[in-house]
Amino acid sequence: MCNLYTTRKSREEVAAFFRAKDDSFGSNAPEEVYPGTPGMVVREAEGERILQSMVWGFPLRLKTMSPTAKPKPVNNIADLNKGMWIGLARKPEWRCLIPLTHFAEAEGEKGSKTRTWFNVKDQPIFAWAGLWRDSAEWGPVYSGVMTDCNEAIRPVHDRMPVLLHPHEYDQWLRGSFDDIIGFQSRCFPDELIEMTRTNEPWVKRRTPEQPALL
Repeated sequence: MCNLYTTRKSREEVAAFFRAKDDSFGSNAPEEVYPGTPGMVVREAEGERILQSMVWGFPLRLKTMSPTAKPKPVNNIADLNKGMWIGLARKPEWRCLIPLTHFAEAEGEKGSKTRTWFNVKDQPIFAWAGLWRDSAEWGPVYSGVMTDCNEAIRPVHDRMPVLLHPHEYDQWLRGSFDDIIGFQSRCFPDELIEMTRTNEPWVKRRTPEQPALL
């Protein structure tokens, strides 16, 4: 699972990189993005890319939850063929690109885990494949597609985001359902991943409850 990433670039820089119209109305997403908090998303409408602020995680209310309890943010997509996702995945209008500069995984002993960061070599901004929709609870929301890890990430975790090369952005946004299933089943090249281990504590502040993985 990926529960933390960064976008350490301005809205203007992100919009320029993805050749997108900035439709975020002056809002600033935080540099560190956690489940249930805002992040920047690139989607397509009428053939034009749009940069928009959305909440990271689809709201999920379990049957066992109290009617007054807050929904859980489902921020990772394990399988695009599952019922919660397949209807959106088949329609290009609900696909999106998630801009990021690094993503993190927790490493170490329980109670003293630290942040290990990953980035794509020679790409100051890169894209994570995602889906989005409108929700009654939080407005526009998005979630990122996961896949099996490559060897560069395996020392830390057995899953990783579905990362896209720049020439694949249009295919993710507009391609067939088989195209995007192919992205989830492929392995991103090991040699393009850079890892940075740190002494930063994994939990720096209180974060939203960990989401369910569907």
